[in-house]
Amino acid sequence: MEASTKHFGVWAVTAPERPSLPTFEGERSCDVAVIGGGYTGASAALHLAQTGTDVVLLEAQKIGYGGSGRNVGLVNAGLWMLPDDIVKAAGPDYGERINTVLGSSPKLVFDLIKKHGIECEVQTTGTLHCAHSRGGYAYLKEWEAQWLRRGAPVKLLGRAQAAEKVGSPAFHGALLDLRAGTVQPLAYAFGLARAAVDAGAKLYELSPVTQLVREGNYWRLSTPGGTLKARAVILATNGYIDRILDHLKEAFIPFNWFQFATSPLPESIRRTILPEGQGAWDTSTVLSSYRLDRSGRLIVGSVGQIEGWAHGLHQKWAQRTIRRVFPQVDDFKLEYAWHGVIAMTVDHIPRFHILGPDLFMVANYNGRGIGPGTVLGKLMAGLAMGGSTDDLPLPVSQPQSIRLRKARELFYESGARLYHFLQRRI
Repeated sequence: MEASTKHFGVWAVTAPERPSLPTFEGERSCDVAVIGGGYTGASAALHLAQTGTDVVLLEAQKIGYGGSGRNVGLVNAGLWMLPDDIVKAAGPDYGERINTVLGSSPKLVFDLIKKHGIECEVQTTGTLHCAHSRGGYAYLKEWEAQWLRRGAPVKLLGRAQAAEKVGSPAFHGALLDLRAGTVQPLAYAFGLARAAVDAGAKLYELSPVTQLVREGNYWRLSTPGGTLKARAVILATNGYIDRILDHLKEAFIPFNWFQFATSPLPESIRRTILPEGQGAWDTSTVLSSYRLDRSGRLIVGSVGQIEGWAHGLHQKWAQRTIRRVFPQVDDFKLEYAWHGVIAMTVDHIPRFHILGPDLFMVANYNGRGIGPGTVLGKLMAGLAMGGSTDDLPLPVSQPQSIRLRKARELFYESGARLYHFLQRRI
């Protein structure tokens, strides 16, 4: 398996040509530096450049190398939590801000795709949250009630309706969220980067920041090829922050997500699976995701990484899952497998930090990176241009080490492996 498909799976094969970007060399200065070339960083660079701001983005690897290029591609609204639970965790003010701003984040994604002509297999027909049990259906009923009170276009579907939308009899029902949709995630990352370059931003790849130091009224960013001075800095590395400020990795729990993609299915079968183009995921504690790409590949995913012997264990789970959830797929081959790191917090809410004068960081999307990353990148751009923190949906907080972080990481990974070993075996 080539390195690109090892890291990005099928997305590396079906994305358009990768942007051709230079490596940073020499010495220069700018108004705002952005560290990280995923959704947050590219969105921040784009919105800064559109105001005429001199902005430089430094990416340690290639554009979309982290979670942005390994994503499922579900452009969901809000967070994984019930909106009332977000209010309880963050307080009534910030809780409702989170619900409002992140709930509408898919619209910004789709507007940017349309405005900049981003080719990324976009589908705006919604997503389906599928009830794997009666308890899961009751949970979705409450989810529907809470979002309807906030005016969201969501609809709870019964078993028969869900079976028609998903193309599977496996679920007790599903919640259709018409705010949401799907994209080819690596292609969307490429498109945001191209849009930023077209707007005047300077983007550099293979340019890791090895040192970040405050000098007078500026920040000095050192790379293997040179030095950049910036008035303000936006850290947009999410789960890959240890490449710059190693201690900040203690403030989130690494959470792996893998995916397997089949070869393109026959047209007669493709028409029976998610026929309206929605992506789906379920209510199981160790949840699973389901979607098709434009070529008709069925892509299933769940919790875990696929290095070493775990690859075979999760692959067998994927094979059993396809046969049980989509029994019409009677003959298939798994062509691609990949995984990425999700940055999790204990309360499942992202974090916004001010780490020094004009040094901003937003991270820990808890598996909801596309919409929140795009909109929070835009808001970080406004802050770097002198905006107020009052405009943000998240309070300012300081990074705090998570107690028993390694134990929690091990618990998630080992629990997922045990679950996938047992699930759907009989």
